[in-house]
Amino acid sequence: MDLQKSPEPRHQGEGCLVVAVRLPVRIVVLVLVVPVRMVWDALVVAGRLLRDTVLRPLGRALAWTGSALFVRPFVALWRYLLVPVGRALAWLGRVLVVVPAVWFHRYVLTPVGHALARLARGAGVGLAWVYARVLVPVGRALAWLLKGAGAVLAALGLGVYAAVAWLVRYLVLVPARLLYTWVLAPVGRAVAWCVRGIGWLLGLLVTAVGLALYWTARVLFVLPALALWRRVLAPVGRFLALVAREVQDALGHAWRIAGRISRAVGRALGTLLRWIFVEPVRWAYRAVLTPVGHAVRDAVLRPVAAGVRAVGRVAREALTTARDTMRQARAEFRRMLFGDPGQPVEADRREPVGRDTRTLGRSTTALTKD
Repeated sequence: MDLQKSPEPRHQGEGCLVVAVRLPVRIVVLVLVVPVRMVWDALVVAGRLLRDTVLRPLGRALAWTGSALFVRPFVALWRYLLVPVGRALAWLGRVLVVVPAVWFHRYVLTPVGHALARLARGAGVGLAWVYARVLVPVGRALAWLLKGAGAVLAALGLGVYAAVAWLVRYLVLVPARLLYTWVLAPVGRAVAWCVRGIGWLLGLLVTAVGLALYWTARVLFVLPALALWRRVLAPVGRFLALVAREVQDALGHAWRIAGRISRAVGRALGTLLRWIFVEPVRWAYRAVLTPVGHAVRDAVLRPVAAGVRAVGRVAREALTTARDTMRQARAEFRRMLFGDPGQPVEADRREPVGRDTRTLGRSTTALTKD
């Protein structure tokens, strides 16, 4: 048994009214939506072209400009000015504030605090002795005296309380109880019975009036409103809901169909533009400009480049020859003025062989001396 029910189609069992409403609505919506969809696709293409060709390069340029004008100067200011200044201020604060404060705490406040702690400890010992030897006995004596006085006052209070209670009971409570039992309670019961009777009559009257008003309002307002809702508003609402649903479906179908139409129109326009502009330009580039460029390169540019290279080579050789000639002329002129330079005397770089000199083969230290 298949527990998953297949979804029922949405328009199953629809009548001719739905079909009659659906077809003209879809036609009208399609006619209205196609231009909107084509304009929308054109705007999308223009927006993408604008984003790729203008906004993105502009954003990169602005980002580079902002980095060059703001980020890099602030980074350089932070790295080469604020950080060294902060380190210098931190060093000065440590030298001028922290080190003196630590020294003052270690060598002034700490000894003074220890001395004050010792004085406070001695004062505490003295106060404890005074409390234990003086205040405690005095307090116990005062407590004993106050306890005796309290007992006397309690006895007097109990006697006065008993006398007052007896007087209040026989002068106030007993007369009040007799008055409540034989006078107030019967009068209250009579008044309550009368009030209950009046309330029952008023409730009966209000119930009758409420029933009359209810049936009057039901006949005059509820039944006509219910009939209006069932016979007029509900069918009109269902019809409007049907029209709204069909308009929504028609908008969806029309938007998709308009997208296909717009895509087809765009492809046709693209093909037309390609055949009108791109293909002729490509053919002209391949069939005309490329052979002409190759011919100009082979017939003009390469011979000119070879001639320029040959001229450069000849000029370099002429410059090299002129440089060598000038060097020889300067040497001859120097030889005529100052004569031939003498041969350099080679210095004797060998180590001396005296007895007191240190060589690689001998040792002159105190431990290994010969």
